[in-house]
Amino acid sequence: MRSLSFWTSLFSVVLLPGASIQAESHENDLMPFKFDSLPLGAVKPSGWLRDQIKLSAEGLGGHLFDFYRYVHRSTWLGGEYEYSELNEAAPYWFNYIVPLAWTLDDQRLKDQAKAFLDYALNTQAEDGWLGPETTRQTRGIWARSLLAFGLTQYAEADPTETDRIVTALHKFVDLAHGMLKNNFTGLIQDRSQDDNFDPWGFGVSRTHELPISLMWLYEKHPRQNSEVILETIDLMFEGGRLGNRDWTTFFVEGTFPKDTNFKSSGFTHGVNLAQGLRYPSVLHRRTKNESLIQQTHDAVNMTLQYHTSLSGTIIGDEHIGGQSPQRSSELCMAVESMFSYAYLYRYHGTNLFADRAELAAFNALPAAMSPDWWSHQYVTQTNQPWSRNLTADPYFNVATYSNTFGLEPNFPCCTVNHPQAYPKYVSSAFARRGNTGLVHVLLGPMSVETSVNGKSVKVEVTTNYPFSDTLYYKIDADMEFDFLIRIPEWTVRETAFLKIDHGRKEALRPNSEGLHRLGVKKGLAEVTVHLPMEITTVSRNETIGVYRGPILYSADIEYTETSHKPLNWTDLQPLDDTEVDPRVKDHILEPTSAWRYALDPGTLRVGELADGDNDLPNPVFSRENVPVSLQVDAYPIDWPIELDTAALPPIAPRVDKSEKVNLRLIPYAAAKLHIAQFPVARFN
Repeated sequence: MRSLSFWTSLFSVVLLPGASIQAESHENDLMPFKFDSLPLGAVKPSGWLRDQIKLSAEGLGGHLFDFYRYVHRSTWLGGEYEYSELNEAAPYWFNYIVPLAWTLDDQRLKDQAKAFLDYALNTQAEDGWLGPETTRQTRGIWARSLLAFGLTQYAEADPTETDRIVTALHKFVDLAHGMLKNNFTGLIQDRSQDDNFDPWGFGVSRTHELPISLMWLYEKHPRQNSEVILETIDLMFEGGRLGNRDWTTFFVEGTFPKDTNFKSSGFTHGVNLAQGLRYPSVLHRRTKNESLIQQTHDAVNMTLQYHTSLSGTIIGDEHIGGQSPQRSSELCMAVESMFSYAYLYRYHGTNLFADRAELAAFNALPAAMSPDWWSHQYVTQTNQPWSRNLTADPYFNVATYSNTFGLEPNFPCCTVNHPQAYPKYVSSAFARRGNTGLVHVLLGPMSVETSVNGKSVKVEVTTNYPFSDTLYYKIDADMEFDFLIRIPEWTVRETAFLKIDHGRKEALRPNSEGLHRLGVKKGLAEVTVHLPMEITTVSRNETIGVYRGPILYSADIEYTETSHKPLNWTDLQPLDDTEVDPRVKDHILEPTSAWRYALDPGTLRVGELADGDNDLPNPVFSRENVPVSLQVDAYPIDWPIELDTAALPPIAPRVDKSEKVNLRLIPYAAAKLHIAQFPVARFN
């Protein structure tokens, strides 16, 4: 283990416990983001995106508070239920209910958030601790990181609560500062003290998460407590290093695993990795060590190259699984990947990061949700011909029941975490650039009301993107300002264009950050942006994935669906009726149509194409409501079953041309059962 003096020489801050950090000095200012976030609630979804978020609010996301034992009867609310020693379930829930409530402006959900806020703040311990724990052995800092995410969002969304939230956070920071100075109490377990707050080391793997909120507190509400805030940030990072969870030692050539032959650790845990992508950049905000910028890009590039699915999320069940379409991806990985990539784009302005946020948002996330958002998968396979309890286990270390759709088909973290994804996508979709610019970062149907340089700006975006290639902007501004629109990398640049107020077409000219700049005058303006979409294929191990724009396509597999009472994740026994909402079921999907095909990619073509200006059906991610389908010549092949699932795709199987069929491909997220990594046909 490297000494503390090594780290103090490497980083330009003093990390020794008790060291004084002068908040007023220039060297201690945090490195700013390239783009500043807007307060929660400034951006509102519309169209298909609002439909999806409303389904979440009307499904599990909006009702866990009413019935789910890990929220409704959580120890955080005076109950007796937790699913692990981390005591994280209710904080995960709070981290999503706040953005879900304010994104939809839904009073019922706001009341839920307010009830939890009041209980958490009113029961704050005299020493500043937030949460139900009362002993050293049970007081772990990790779940406070999730609580702080919810609190900072709440403080921005509802100014009437800002003061009491900030006061509570400062009391907690003072306590956490003292705990961390005392041999990193609450972060690193001390066996001699019988600590049992983090037996698997998740909190030590995620030491950058609390600093994200502490940086918000330092910049917006320091209250003459800057030294303590900064030192607490430093102590969190130092605790991670002493706990052997410094991600800067993992995201390096020769250490980052390029295959599945590795010793599992906190680094190789897929959700930790999805969150860990943020680590170098959060650390860079504090240290300004320029090598961390390159390391952020290295971390993303290595993760994409070696352990990312065609659907845009990390492959890992629960540890990273290479590029195998047979291995699966935990729902939390899609959620955390979206948040990481949106955060990284706002900090660095690298277009790839925003593209990756969109890819996971349009594919990996909704694929794991039932169309009505009342059930979800724990893990999703790229090639998944059925969703049922598997008789053999193709996964690394999750249960055979994990790819079914249900309330808690495995560990309940995904149940209490998944609803944050789309609301945070919306809240990250627009950002300010300095005092003169507004940026549309993550594309989709939505509107924003904000200010630029103190003057009012309203932007309404009408579009069926990513199912349509055209976005219509209506802008109402009280002054001239720069409006910047991010142009995805997959766009066919040669034919992309925009029109202002129905004028002539202008070629798009994105800068190095992928942004096309418009000088918008005071008053009303209308802008049309056209982003041509082509059918493309991505090669992977001599097989292919098929895309149109950012949408991944799958074979359209018909299936039958049966339902039963939700099973308890611990023993797979039915939950008692008193513990579930009657609308909650577990679902088994069995295929009723063929799925073993090799494709002739040269015959790919658009099938159905919905009118880009009409409202899309709701729910959009279902087999019955596909806006855009593709067609391709396909050929039946011998495709073995291995470990009760589809074996790896055959390589260049020989086919008989006389057996050609016209195969319909639909969006991966709509398929629910899917084959999305295809063999390529070789003709006799």
